[in-house]
Amino acid sequence: MWYVMQVMSGWEGKCAMMLERNIPDEILEKCFVPMRRMKKKYHGKWHEVTEKIFPGYVFLVSGQPRVLYDELKNVPMLTKLLGSCEEYFTPLSQKDVRFLHRLQNMESKSDGVGISKVSVGEDSHIRIIAGPLKNLEGQIRKINLHKRIALVEADFMGNRALLHLGIEIVEGK
Repeated sequence: MWYVMQVMSGWEGKCAMMLERNIPDEILEKCFVPMRRMKKKYHGKWHEVTEKIFPGYVFLVSGQPRVLYDELKNVPMLTKLLGSCEEYFTPLSQKDVRFLHRLQNMESKSDGVGISKVSVGEDSHIRIIAGPLKNLEGQIRKINLHKRIALVEADFMGNRALLHLGIEIVEGK
């Protein structure tokens, strides 16, 4: 099962590394911070950067939630376990897990969400050619070609989430 914990913003990577080092593999199968690749323009050139999709959150995979919960009580950076009650915390829904897999598995080079390739037709029609946005056309709310960002609306963790994902223009007008 997948779980989510909230940590102090900026400490996600350090917290994930600390958990992987200190909690045995049989309790914590995987710990990660979902990342996205994007293009940003600075100093007059486009550069590829990596950013957190959900700042302040660390995702955990475990088959032993009660033991994991007890281990996490000792984490100083932890602020909250999502869905937690006094005795447990609730897993992500299978729908949420499938959504994350779909975003991440489209990009075979890395664990993060890759940059989608788009083309812009003469009539300004934008078409997704490849990448994580390929099968999410109905969820794209806005595309900012100037900033190379697609705004995707998704039901995630019981809320409507707006995700900013990277795009690259491969065919122009």
